Amino acid sequence: MAQATINNPNPSNLPLPPGDFGFPWLGEPPRLFDLDYMMEQYRKHGPVFKTRILGRKIAVFMGPEANRFLLAGGMKHFAWREGWPPTFKELLGESLFVQDGPEHRAKRRLIMPAFHREALHNYKQTMEDITIRNLERWANLGTFAWADENKHLTFEIASKLLIGSDAGSDAAHLSQLFTCMTKGFVNVPTRWSWTPYGQALAARDELLAYIEKAVLHRQKNPTNDALGLMMQTRDEDGVQLTLDELKTQTLLLLFAGHETSASMITSLVMLLAQNPEVLQKARDEQETIGISGDLTMENIRSMTYLEQVLKEVERMRPPVPAGFRGVIEPIEFNGYYIPTGWTALYWINVTHRDEKVYTEPDKFDPDRFSPERNESNVPFSLVGFGGGSRVCVGYAFAQLEMKIVASYLLRYYEWDILPDQNLNIRYNPTIFPKDGLKVAFRKRSS
Repeated sequence: MAQATINNPNPSNLPLPPGDFGFPWLGEPPRLFDLDYMMEQYRKHGPVFKTRILGRKIAVFMGPEANRFLLAGGMKHFAWREGWPPTFKELLGESLFVQDGPEHRAKRRLIMPAFHREALHNYKQTMEDITIRNLERWANLGTFAWADENKHLTFEIASKLLIGSDAGSDAAHLSQLFTCMTKGFVNVPTRWSWTPYGQALAARDELLAYIEKAVLHRQKNPTNDALGLMMQTRDEDGVQLTLDELKTQTLLLLFAGHETSASMITSLVMLLAQNPEVLQKARDEQETIGISGDLTMENIRSMTYLEQVLKEVERMRPPVPAGFRGVIEPIEFNGYYIPTGWTALYWINVTHRDEKVYTEPDKFDPDRFSPERNESNVPFSLVGFGGGSRVCVGYAFAQLEMKIVASYLLRYYEWDILPDQNLNIRYNPTIFPKDGLKVAFRKRSS
């Protein structure tokens, strides 16, 4: 088992983690997105190894104990702001994404009321109405690339509940702006207007301007949507989010609130189509619940097998494959020394395929999360949405949304994956099938 010592006054007398820096400055080939390679490193080196990519010295953390250290016990050694590439920090601004310590805790407390249980209850009907309308539209289309349609669906839900944009031209245009901004995360940050990064910055600025108009409108017309609740919330000293803070935090929530959900829903429908016995068992649960009319929160809480399916989708295809931190204090971990100035990376996919935790980890098996087996009882072994005090602020929002979409799909629709397409993963920055998951979609005959 990995051991972390976080109070060693002089960890520099220890060796650096195992691994290879590769060529001077250039380092090794960028193989961090190759799951087979990363699993090989885990088996060879254990929970931490070193590498270098484009001049950055990186300590790669893998496995539940490494996650526990990085996400909980050793947090004082790390900073989010210092870990992520500059493109992420500039495009997402001074939001929760790059905030640390007391600043992060203070802003998180001001945002959380928008995602508490009572708020989620108020969001359910809107999620349901938008889902029904989009599924009916998909049935009329017949064939389409589901990744793009899921992005449209989840963005329509997020934009309606966060900033009040209605279906139609506003939501469609905003979704296009987010697609443009997202491309900037993984591009060279050249600022000329004709480059992908320059276009991403322009899209970000237009989004922030739109959000500012929504904030000013809420000041005159208070509402109980997420933005309205964030504007009304004050801390114990009466402090509330400023206009600039509301803009940047809302931008982050809009991005995270639709991008990761769209990735998860796309993976869900693909894995269900590839595993018909799981699909049938999920359909059977929906019939057993006996839903009539609109969904109730009690209906949703009863979907325990669907919860297992969603956990298994998260395990096998986490929307984001890894997380970054900057090392701001020297570390001793598992008998190795990691200096200040390095980048720490925790690799989610490797943990989720850990044979010491998960039986037959390459098999899609939702029953591994049943009460009888409960394979995720090892802390920090399922971290697709983070862990510890920085678990995703919108996790419950995403779970509710995904259950609603899945429930309607299971009860009323069927789909087949079309042949001759590439279903391998692409990262940009969340995961989707390379060809977008082309399907034939129709209403169930029964």
